[in-house]
Amino acid sequence: MATATYTVKGMTCGHCVSSVKEEVGEVSGVTSVEVDLASGLLTVESESPVDAAEIVAAVEEAGYEVAAPA
Repeated sequence: MATATYTVKGMTCGHCVSSVKEEVGEVSGVTSVEVDLASGLLTVESESPVDAAEIVAAVEEAGYEVAAPA
């Protein structure tokens, strides 16, 4: 089991959260997606590590942006 956390910018409501969860949930290997609207945190669990570029692409497909790691 692998867990990765990302910060998503631009989400303002529950619909935003749903869009991100839906797109990221479609990435191959992803088993769980949690999104916290207040903090913008996206937590992705998967069977094995998933390429971060795939997660970023899914977030962008939903219409949002992943903040660069600090």
